Amino acid sequence: MKIVNVCTHLLEHPLETAFESASMRFDRRLHVLVEIECDNGITGWGECLGPAVPNAAIVGIYKQWLVGQNPLETEKLWATLYNALRDQGQRGLTVTALSGIDVALWDIKGKHFGVPVSTLLGGRFRESVRAYATGSFKRDGADRVEDNAADVARYRAEGFHATKIKIGFDVEQDLRTIKAVREAAGDDMRVMIDANHGYDALEAIELGKKAAEYGIDWFEEPVIPEQLDAYRAVRAGQPIPVAGGETWHTRWGMREPIETRCIDIAQPDLCGCGGFTEARRIADLASLHGVRLIPHVWGTAVQIAAALQFMAAMVPNPVRTKPIEPILEFDRTDNPFRQAVVKTPLEHQRGWVAIPDGPGLGIEIDRDALKEFAPRTD
Repeated sequence: MKIVNVCTHLLEHPLETAFESASMRFDRRLHVLVEIECDNGITGWGECLGPAVPNAAIVGIYKQWLVGQNPLETEKLWATLYNALRDQGQRGLTVTALSGIDVALWDIKGKHFGVPVSTLLGGRFRESVRAYATGSFKRDGADRVEDNAADVARYRAEGFHATKIKIGFDVEQDLRTIKAVREAAGDDMRVMIDANHGYDALEAIELGKKAAEYGIDWFEEPVIPEQLDAYRAVRAGQPIPVAGGETWHTRWGMREPIETRCIDIAQPDLCGCGGFTEARRIADLASLHGVRLIPHVWGTAVQIAAALQFMAAMVPNPVRTKPIEPILEFDRTDNPFRQAVVKTPLEHQRGWVAIPDGPGLGIEIDRDALKEFAPRTD
């Protein structure tokens, strides 16, 4: 079996109402899928985290080292691609593009052997996972406090056991939002906060100290990812567990944050950290140092499927009668192609998501949706 083609599919949807995190503005949803075709008819699918057009360009550059190769040799191909562009960057687009390719190669491998990726990763510890609702951004024209509280009330009614909201705009306004969200969530719903590295260390410490009374599960990306000393200061200076890692790519990017314990929870993204091949190493690193791992997810059903396969095979840490179970980040913001790209949507049922048991990622792509949501050229 040999690879005969590598291509990408851009997906775009303009938003009626734009929204913001502390570090980014969204006026459209723009994602990119990776398709790898083999000479025996097997096709694998992946997705790249981050800017879609640049990712597609880097995938195109990697193509020359993939065509004609055996797609089952995932370690060999990962090392070849990483080394090909390592002098231009060990993080960022070179790795997010590689991640989408690696996910597609594991999809091919699973289809070739007729088993889910989770079986190839060592076996399934679970057949479903609880999901937490990610949303509650800063929407244009809305009162953020009221809007976020309404979001969370809706998630609670839909059966979600937990939610994550966006902060990092202004400490006092963020605290008002957190208070309103906790009131909407009630006492028994978990609430997490994500600053998208919008604070400096002093602001993050102030926010964490004051927000702790609202029972926050974790404080995600309090400061910019380059400032590991600031992460350590935030972790030491306030009581909420600190999470991060969606932008720390590969085992090398994750090594210092995990080994020095500047985070309590590591959040690698399968479509950004280096794919399944590298996520396995990161999981082992986190386990070695007693850091909890909860994958970051922000993409289409392709990325959701990849995360689910990985989570199915995550070894409990520690192994015990009632283990700590991973939870799935489940984006609830406006994105009509999120589930449309697959023939069987990966939706939740009262806050639970079943893990596909078909070969590879366990999904089938709807090519009509790829055409429908392709960027307009007129």
